[in-house]
Amino acid sequence: MKTNIHPDYIECAITCACGAKVETRGVQPEMHLEICSQCHPFFTGKQRLVDSAGRIEKFERKYGKKGDSAQVG
Repeated sequence: MKTNIHPDYIECAITCACGAKVETRGVQPEMHLEICSQCHPFFTGKQRLVDSAGRIEKFERKYGKKGDSAQVG
């Protein structure tokens, strides 16, 4: 292995947007994540719907909610 070409392997603090913190080792002293295994819907089993343009309400108005007596057809 060549000398003086590899980065230093130092202690690293990883912080998620949800507030979770992990101490590990890496080439950077700090890393900031938007999503981690503690807040990701795949791992938590909780799905959050983000409806920024009212698409869900528009769909429900157009096609009716499930179980409505007024059905198209």
